[in-house]
Amino acid sequence: MAGGSTAGGGLAHERLPDESLPLWRTIVFGGAGLPIGALAAALLIYLPPHLATQLGVPLVVVGGVWASVRLIDIGFDPILGMLMDRTRTPIGRYRPWMLAGAPLLMLGIALLFFAPVGIGKFYLIGGLLVLYAALSILGLSHPAWAATLARSYHDRSRIFGVMAAVGIVALLAVLSIPVIVAKRGDSGAVHAMGWFLLILTPIAIGLAAWLTPERQTPRGHGHSFALGDVWTVLKTPNLLRLYAAQLAMGLGPGWMSSLYLFFAKDYMGFTSAQASVLLLFYVLAGLAGAPTTAWLANRIGKHRAIMAVAVAYSVGLLTVLLPPKGVLLNSIPVNLWCGFAGAGFEMTIRSMLADVADEVRLKDGRDRLSLIYALNTAAAKLAAALAIIITFPMLGRLGFVPALGLGNSPEAIRGLGIMFVAGPIGCVILGAVCMVGWKLTAERHAEIRAALEARDAEAALGAMDGEHVADAAAAEGLVA
Repeated sequence: MAGGSTAGGGLAHERLPDESLPLWRTIVFGGAGLPIGALAAALLIYLPPHLATQLGVPLVVVGGVWASVRLIDIGFDPILGMLMDRTRTPIGRYRPWMLAGAPLLMLGIALLFFAPVGIGKFYLIGGLLVLYAALSILGLSHPAWAATLARSYHDRSRIFGVMAAVGIVALLAVLSIPVIVAKRGDSGAVHAMGWFLLILTPIAIGLAAWLTPERQTPRGHGHSFALGDVWTVLKTPNLLRLYAAQLAMGLGPGWMSSLYLFFAKDYMGFTSAQASVLLLFYVLAGLAGAPTTAWLANRIGKHRAIMAVAVAYSVGLLTVLLPPKGVLLNSIPVNLWCGFAGAGFEMTIRSMLADVADEVRLKDGRDRLSLIYALNTAAAKLAAALAIIITFPMLGRLGFVPALGLGNSPEAIRGLGIMFVAGPIGCVILGAVCMVGWKLTAERHAEIRAALEARDAEAALGAMDGEHVADAAAAEGLVA
């Protein structure tokens, strides 16, 4: 930004107050995550099986292309983060990126959710590259902008809690679509999801960009685009811990998502509509789980809260295989428990990243907020890629064939069930271990914020004194 704070209300200039962002604006801002949250379910749960079963793309091609594109996409995020850290425009630092990401996202949705039968791997590669480039832009600019809106340890838990709850609403909406259009089959459900996302994207992102203020952040000295910044961030111990936790806690649910339809239909014996109903209960529980985790984080600390919900989530997973097959009502309690416990993973990690970003800025005087979030996004993408890289080949080695469904051998079905539970538990517990010994508490963060604000105030005063000296010199020259 050239000067001042950019705000909503028609993209006019408006100074963001020091107090918390009002709830209604927080909700509107969180609404920008609606298409991102909806796509999270559609991409991981519905689109790969749709490509493999309805469009005839071999499972090995779907898994290979998906993993390759995600791995390529990972390298895009650090560069994108450094560019965002340099961005200053009349309408803000993050707003232009979100406005640019929306039409690109719509193009990717159109290419993949309405793909014709018989597409090849190059069509799939192109569509996924467009879609994931858009998701990188939106998925990075949105939380980075959120981190600037809230400055205190507890207020960040509040804002990221609201964002998580809004994302869960998006998941509920997209997961209800297969139930509503059940008569149209799996292909009709994917097309309906595509239309829903195409309509939702410009409305949600447009409102957030229009009505949300943006706080000016000091550049710091010597601000420049340098790949060495990546190494500077990666050698920060607290950030390495959070990235490892993101990788592990992203891989756990991602592992489940990639196997979910196969597990629900071929292991548990549910129909596609029943599988979607169970997912609705899982996601619905997250509406209570996300704010509860935020509340818990403010009571016992964010690191302790994330360890607590990781243990609760794992205990719930241990019971997934216990209900009798084909009985929907018996599986609902397990899904409610796991959905409640798992809603706070990513939200809490993002909030903690903002706290560590303040610590980094105090130490070296550089604002690397976007880069810090970009590397976290890269960790999340790596987790999503690994979920498919690991699970799909393992299914093949077990002898599981998606087209056979319930006709697979008992050994393959049994292996599918064990895979569905064991992998996620190990990953989530590993993520919790990353939080052991965490030192950046609310009290320590308050000290960091006080030091930052004092330094920023001193810098602002120095800039004002410099302007006065320049004005005086100019006036003296005129008199002479």
